[in-house]
This record gives sequence, C-alpha cells and structure tokens, in this order.
Amino acid sequence: MTDFGFTLTKSSTINFDSLDNHLYKRLCTIEPDAQICMSCGSCSATCTAAPFSGMSVRKVILGLQRGQDVRPLLSNCMLCGKCTMVCPRAINTRHLLLTLYRIYD
Repeated sequence: MTDFGFTLTKSSTINFDSLDNHLYKRLCTIEPDAQICMSCGSCSATCTAAPFSGMSVRKVILGLQRGQDVRPLLSNCMLCGKCTMVCPRAINTRHLLLTLYRIYD
C-alpha cells in the first residue's frame, strides 16, 4: 500500500440508536444556554489552556451531544472566564462548566 502523506483516523460515525446523551439533556434542563451554542470556536481561540491541553467549551458541548465522556477536558479548564467574555451568544460558559462539574459528582 502506498503512503500518500496522510493517515486515516478512526471513524467519527455516531450510532443514534445507541447514543447516550443523557448528560447533555440534563445539562440543558439546568443550563438552557447550552442549546444556543453555535460552535463558532471563539471560546477556544481565547482559552489560556487550549494550546496546551485542547480544552474548549465547544468540544465539551459537542462531546456531550455525542455521548462522550468529557471529564478529561473539564479537568484542564482553569475557570478563568475568558470564554464567557468573547462568546457572541453571551453564554455564561463558566457557569455552564461549573454545572457540569456538579452533574459529574
């Protein structure tokens, strides 16, 4: 097989029949702002921890929607609040993350 300078990654296909996104639904009942995130990436662009750890509120919300465990990302957040200041939808991302901490406990 010829190497064309790229590798194939694991499929990101989501099986909606076996999807378990109960944590996202629970978060949305407590913090309805989670539903209005448009995944623009402004939060990750200003995040102090993002270049070193891959932390992003956008990744957290998308991971929850896909039924993934986002605890490793949450542990990288410094709760500085920069993401809240730049959010174009005025989502209180810091409060959203603190709510997630409480849900996981």
